[in-house]
This record gives sequence, C-alpha cells and structure tokens, in this order.
Amino acid sequence: MKNLITAAAFTLASTGAVFAAAHAMAPGVTAADQDVSGGTVTAEAVIAPANGWMVVHRTDAEMKPGPVVGYAPLMKGENTSVTAILQDDVASGDMLMLMVHAEDGGMETGVFEYTLGATEDGPIKPEGELVMQVVTAQ
Repeated sequence: MKNLITAAAFTLASTGAVFAAAHAMAPGVTAADQDVSGGTVTAEAVIAPANGWMVVHRTDAEMKPGPVVGYAPLMKGENTSVTAILQDDVASGDMLMLMVHAEDGGMETGVFEYTLGATEDGPIKPEGELVMQVVTAQ
C-alpha cells in the first residue's frame, strides 16, 4: 500500500510539474514603457514557441499593428533582454507594439522578410490572438 501511495504521489507531482512547465512557457512578451532616445527598444523577456522574431510595430489607441520600425531575432524558448534597433524615428509618447513573429514561409532562414500584411515571417497567433505587448516611448 505504501508503494502505491508513493507512486500515486509521484505521478501527481510529475503531472503538476509538466503542467506548470507547459504553462510557464506559453508564448508571451514582457516589456514596460521606456526611454527609446538611444534608438533601441527592449523587452525584458520574450517566450517563443520556435525560432523567430520580436518585431516592433507602430500602433495607436486602436491597437492595430502598423508599420515595422525594428526587429530582433528570437530563439525557441525564453529570451531575456531582447533589444531591437529602431530603424525609424520614434518620439516620446509614440506607442510601440512588440510582437512575436515566426521564422516561416520566407525565402531564407535567419533573414527577416515580413512586410505588413504578408505571410512570410508573419505574426504567430495561438488561439487566434497576437502575442504582443504595447509600450509607450518615453
């Protein structure tokens, strides 16, 4: 009986650990409002389901992704301090959408090929939702 209880406890603990690990690795972006006067924007953490890109889109109060103003590569899993060089001027008060994009459908691996509305290296949408965080430039 003792072995059965121990086995049941181990199974329950293992299942809980797997459940926790799976949920801890859900795709996401963690970032805060920040000073972008140095020409970069940084996400504290990005969790990507596969190699891909953190793409910086302009946005506004409507929260629709606009033109791309920067991007940085992502590795599968947890990425910390992901910094994208801004390729366009961003003023204090501008809203930026930091979004996870895939590395799919393009002509070359490791080359960011997305243009607004294209499918190459496009945004991931688990459960139909974009994986992103909006920050305001300071």
